[in-house]
Amino acid sequence: MGLRLLLGSGRGNRIRFALMALGGSIGVCCLAIVLTIPGILAAQDGRVAARQPVAVHGVSADEKGNFPLWLERTDPYGSRPLTRIFLARGTKAVEAPPGLKVVPARGEVFVSPRLHELLRAEPGLMHRLPGREVGLIGAQGLARPEELIAYVGMSRGDLSDGWPFMGFGTTWAPNTTVEQSTLNILRFTMAGIVLLPLAVFLSVCARLSAAERARRLAALRLLGMSAREVQRVNAAETVAAAGIGALIGLGEYWALNQFVSRVGLPRFTWYPSDGALSGSTLVACLVGCPMLAWLVARASARKAAANPLAVRRTAVEKQASAWGFLPLVAGLGIAAGYCLAGATGHAPHDTGLPSVLIPSAVVLIGVGLVTTLTSTCRYVARRVARSTSSVALGLAMRRNEAEPGGALRVASGLVVLVFAASLAQGILIELDQVTKNTSPIQAYDIPYAQLTTAQRQSLERMPDVRARVVTMESSLVGASETVWSPEVVVATCTQLRAVTSRVGGCVDGQPLRLWSSNGSQDGPAQAGEKLRLQLGGGHRNASITVPKRMVRYREFEGSLVLGSQSILVPPSELPLSARPESATFTLISNSDSDTVRRVLDGIGHVAPTIDVIPQGLNITALQQIAVVKTLLGLGMVLGAVIGVAAYVVAATDRAVERRPQVTALTLLGARPRTLRAVQVAQVVLPLAVGLLLAIVTGKTAESSYLVTGGGTVFWDGAGLPFLLGGTLCVVAVAALGSLPLVGRRIDPELIRRD
Repeated sequence: MGLRLLLGSGRGNRIRFALMALGGSIGVCCLAIVLTIPGILAAQDGRVAARQPVAVHGVSADEKGNFPLWLERTDPYGSRPLTRIFLARGTKAVEAPPGLKVVPARGEVFVSPRLHELLRAEPGLMHRLPGREVGLIGAQGLARPEELIAYVGMSRGDLSDGWPFMGFGTTWAPNTTVEQSTLNILRFTMAGIVLLPLAVFLSVCARLSAAERARRLAALRLLGMSAREVQRVNAAETVAAAGIGALIGLGEYWALNQFVSRVGLPRFTWYPSDGALSGSTLVACLVGCPMLAWLVARASARKAAANPLAVRRTAVEKQASAWGFLPLVAGLGIAAGYCLAGATGHAPHDTGLPSVLIPSAVVLIGVGLVTTLTSTCRYVARRVARSTSSVALGLAMRRNEAEPGGALRVASGLVVLVFAASLAQGILIELDQVTKNTSPIQAYDIPYAQLTTAQRQSLERMPDVRARVVTMESSLVGASETVWSPEVVVATCTQLRAVTSRVGGCVDGQPLRLWSSNGSQDGPAQAGEKLRLQLGGGHRNASITVPKRMVRYREFEGSLVLGSQSILVPPSELPLSARPESATFTLISNSDSDTVRRVLDGIGHVAPTIDVIPQGLNITALQQIAVVKTLLGLGMVLGAVIGVAAYVVAATDRAVERRPQVTALTLLGARPRTLRAVQVAQVVLPLAVGLLLAIVTGKTAESSYLVTGGGTVFWDGAGLPFLLGGTLCVVAVAALGSLPLVGRRIDPELIRRD
């Protein structure tokens, strides 16, 4: 019956059915994008795990020497990781790593396609890869198409730090594309800025032409249908549109995945097969979306089935229950509690409870914005209608008072969008705090004992190196090993000034006590005590006396080159042939990305297999944050598409439903200018009220998230003007979009049919 009524009820209803199916397809496509992101990340981690070496076990020490050796180094290239895997063949043959046909021999280098392109543009990068390029790594050996990775063949003598392996393929990747904690942030964000607006959008699509369909269902009820049959008739049409829309949406996603995976997003690419639809995604799209449409349709037909005469005679709607305010009050209570804790200096340090409460508060606030919009708009419309003397504003407010559900459908999508935008802004602030480099210098820590004298001298002569510092552990003579002992810094005063922002009273040629004004004050050594230094390299242990003279210094913000309460000694105290195991050779350069890349290229040229640790530059974490930012940007784009689509669909449907009322007012003598003002006011008022609530609640939720995020920024005052400006633009566009909805032609047939 529902389908026969659809096909036989005129072209207008068929157009609305097509609009429902098209809107549902957009929603299903967005849902498929969100649901396939974890699968894409899992596929990338699976390929990384497949190329991990399997350690040799169950054999004797002599037999281990027959297996090939493996050594992996990960360096930053700009803000991306460059992975170098050094392999040395053994007498025991093993399978080649994924993406290669053979294990590279000495001097052979296999690179990824993206690294192959960079080597043509940056020849200096080849210094990190000793050998000649002989081939490319296949897709099955790469996590993602733009990954920078190389397999370098070495001799066994060159890989003294390597460890034997017997094959490739482990269960877990050592470094996942996105860590679990970061993935939880991503899921929380996607739920707030995509899934919540998506549920509103699908509900809007399921309730297109709600007033006309309700009158039609009431007529069926008066003709003798039972209440349950009336609900099923309405659900049949809605489910049919949702089902067709789901199939079209999956087709849209397939085409989008094929295109975008080949073009790529900024800092994040994947192979088309990674984005294949899983069984759970198909079930969620093909079953979950029609199920949501079924529930919405049955709920929207309940009034027509229970009281058909009230629907046919257009009775005044009952006021919404006060229970609709419960989600908003509960969510705001949680968010305001954390804001108060941050304002009073009691920000929570435990992330267990906030990780559950904050997402719950966001969902409750988002749902509450939708459930309270009807009652809020009706109250505001009643107060404005009583106080205004304008005919246009009075007509608009009385219509909103009599039919607040129409305003809800028009405004809810954009309201949730502004709320989600404020929340996403807070997450971007927290990620920016993690990735921001505030120090003007960059330090590179290298194990001192792994460098030869010639290598150390070559590294010191690199043009971009400002200074070098050697730090090493010491022990108090006559004290136990558990007693705190100061760190010894081997450097000149010039080198000390290069790594600090301020140094006072430094004198070369004698030991000095370094005192940091912003460092910890733990256990300073007393003047006159003896410190023992283990030099290694065949040298006897050296000893120095803790000096009395003190030099105060201040390090650059974000820099931790020197330890607290260190002892500065002249470089002559450390022989060139010494090889202390506890010493760290630290190079200092400027912190701009080009300089960092040149220094790392130079280190790779001098010592290709050395382990370099750039201080404060966790390139793996930066890569993960870059991926999260890209996916967050994708979520914001999807949220904007969903919010705008919800407004366009609902505003168009509302204009069609309002045609009989507009025609009646035109025949009564209302001018087109007045009718346009009525249309604008009907849209702008509920939208402005909803957006104001969205800004207030969004900033509260954002602040509560920043308070519990552990960063230094709690209150995002800088983002408020941008959010207000965007909100005013949304209101202006909505007002302009409602102007053409009043036509010049009068069609009395609409009133006659009504």
